Amino acid sequence: MKQVFLLLTLCLLTGAISAQDTRRKSGYTTGNVKNGTVQPGAWHLDQYLPLLRGKGVAVFANHTSTIGKTHLVDTLQKLGITIQVIFGPEHGFRGTADAGEKIGNYTDEATGIPVVSLYGSKRKPSQEDLKGVDVMLFDIQDVGVRFYTYISSLEYYLEAALEHSKHLVVLDRPNPNGHYVDGPVLEAPYKSFVGMQPVPVVYGMTIGEYVQMLFGEQWYDKKLYKWSAGAGDFELTVVPCSNYSHTTRYELPLKPSPNLPNIQSIYLYPSTCFFEGTVLSEGRGTTKQFQIFGHPSLPTTLTSFTPRSMEGARSPKLQDKLCYGWDLSGTPDEVFQQVNGKLQLGWLLEAYRLFPEKANFFLAPKSGKAEDFFFNKLAGNSTLMQQIKAGKSEAEIRNSWEPALSQFKAIRKKYLLYKDFE
Repeated sequence: MKQVFLLLTLCLLTGAISAQDTRRKSGYTTGNVKNGTVQPGAWHLDQYLPLLRGKGVAVFANHTSTIGKTHLVDTLQKLGITIQVIFGPEHGFRGTADAGEKIGNYTDEATGIPVVSLYGSKRKPSQEDLKGVDVMLFDIQDVGVRFYTYISSLEYYLEAALEHSKHLVVLDRPNPNGHYVDGPVLEAPYKSFVGMQPVPVVYGMTIGEYVQMLFGEQWYDKKLYKWSAGAGDFELTVVPCSNYSHTTRYELPLKPSPNLPNIQSIYLYPSTCFFEGTVLSEGRGTTKQFQIFGHPSLPTTLTSFTPRSMEGARSPKLQDKLCYGWDLSGTPDEVFQQVNGKLQLGWLLEAYRLFPEKANFFLAPKSGKAEDFFFNKLAGNSTLMQQIKAGKSEAEIRNSWEPALSQFKAIRKKYLLYKDFE
């Protein structure tokens, strides 16, 4: 019987650590750190190239998968690594597709490597996709929010590695929202691709820490694997960042997706993405995505804007209609202070209070079922919608997130690789 095991190779100067000792003990830079100081895991080539040489490699990547200004795939090719296949997430390998846009398979012109889309009807590599693959590499910049779908893609990628007994190597990257944990914890009936596990909206973990939690808590489809009979050898290697902690303010060198253009939108995204489940515009079709939101029916005394068709938002909500609402944009420091290290509900509550046709505020599915409301999928429950309709205060809503939020925090602590904010 083959043995399933976890090898957490944390490759900094401190060397490898065991799965039982997942917390590194060294100093970290805090405060407003420039991009040249924090180094993502991908930059530590000497630590993972030995795992790839002479092997067939699959790479799950997008436009953020860079070493400096050079794409990871280009770097690996030049170093003689055999890349059999590239997998692309939501927004595609090059990161230009609209949110939710289905992307087909193709050959990447720059590299000649086949690209398989794992967003749409297919979300997990098949046995055929992994033919000739020994090592599955994952390197994508996340933003630390449950409904940002890259962690869902990571979970399916982990399952494929488990199912087909592959070595999974995750190149860690800083989490720009990694300095706090907040929001309702997802409940099982509301599981979807925008929320697959019982974690809060903001979970305060890097992808490297998150994948450890998925494996350690066995948060994956165990029905696929006959553990009692042995499922083959499995290795998980996490290559961590250097000079990063959960108090680090890290500004991404590239926008992670078309509608998160800057750090301001990334800071506001956990709070304003809820408007995707309403009739209000969340700013797609403007240059202030997730920083501005509104609707034609709101008071005309509010900020005005008009969503237009543009790259990354070809058919935005309320296209070409004059909307009135709120503009939360500002400097990175100003927006960081607005968010203040927690999920902000005040904007959502005020928008509902001022909206004249409250029965039509939330986008309703044809089924009418609570679990099919997109707002509820984002929230991870139906309670938040009910609380908003009932006029509950922000304090009352926040109190309802316990004890689940504290229980998650205790689980999270077991898998941290970097100094925490608490």
